[in-house]
Amino acid sequence: MSGTMQAVVAAAAGGPEVLGLVERPVPAPGAGEVLIRVAAAGVNRPDIMQRTGALPAPPGASDILGLEVAGHVAAVGPGVASPAVGEAVMALVKSGGYAEAVVAKADQCLPVPDGLSLREAAVLPEGLFTIWHNLFDRGGLGPGEIALVEGGAGGIGTLALQLVQAWGAQVIVTAGGPEKCAALEAMGARAIDYRTADLAADVLRLTGGRGVDVVLDILGGDAINTHLACMAPGGRHIGLSFMTGMVAPVDLGLLMRKGLWLSSSTLRPKSDTEKAAIARDVRTHLLPLIGPGKVRPVMSQAFPLAAAGDAHAALESGRNIGKIALTVVQDAP
Repeated sequence: MSGTMQAVVAAAAGGPEVLGLVERPVPAPGAGEVLIRVAAAGVNRPDIMQRTGALPAPPGASDILGLEVAGHVAAVGPGVASPAVGEAVMALVKSGGYAEAVVAKADQCLPVPDGLSLREAAVLPEGLFTIWHNLFDRGGLGPGEIALVEGGAGGIGTLALQLVQAWGAQVIVTAGGPEKCAALEAMGARAIDYRTADLAADVLRLTGGRGVDVVLDILGGDAINTHLACMAPGGRHIGLSFMTGMVAPVDLGLLMRKGLWLSSSTLRPKSDTEKAAIARDVRTHLLPLIGPGKVRPVMSQAFPLAAAGDAHAALESGRNIGKIALTVVQDAP
């Protein structure tokens, strides 16, 4: 694969309308890298933050948006034994996923689970890496424990609630409105409508007064103290985002009395070595749980590459249940 390709960039910081197609050279894989002919790419909150200027691309990263893709390996760089040319893969990438081709680290590629389409596979890597590292590794969620997942109707939320149950644990999720709550309860979760609920009181009621063992938090801000109030002794609070505020006072007395653990993490700044280690754990522990009749991504909508702005608008609307994808190859399954 050579020549030029179509890709999506933000012409300036702003709303979805700043996204547009450009023509760029097809990148060449370096040592330890593969070139993927992209079939589909996932759309994620960090993409929106990059578009608005709230979270610029890290130094050395392409200005082409997109952090996760699926497709076929078109070429391999020096030192790559696997995956091979022609193999279907899904991959976490530092940038560049909204394009017809992207370079990925070979050790951050994963095989497409049997029975999943490339479009489904494309929306998995960011969630799998995030959930493994935060909920199971850092959070130490074990069988029989209870997790609280904020934003249960989103892409990470719908994947996390399935993986928690497949892991042998229980899950409580939050969502906005009765329709979303009903959809998540149909997937086996206990759902709380954050628009009308007293979250701490409802969590304690659902857990018989004990509280939850792990919280996966996307809100930040004052929500942290609400979470601490409904956590079980020895609980672990993992912050993924700060949608309601980056700064909040924390009740340290409550933290100490319960012996709680407060932590946070994000994938993009991590080193390639760290991401490769997470990929190995995902392959070992989570991929066997995924496939027909098991855990699979919940797809909300798919848009063509040229309509990336519409995809961002759909995600920002908050109406989606599950993931939004960009279909790069129009006949991709």
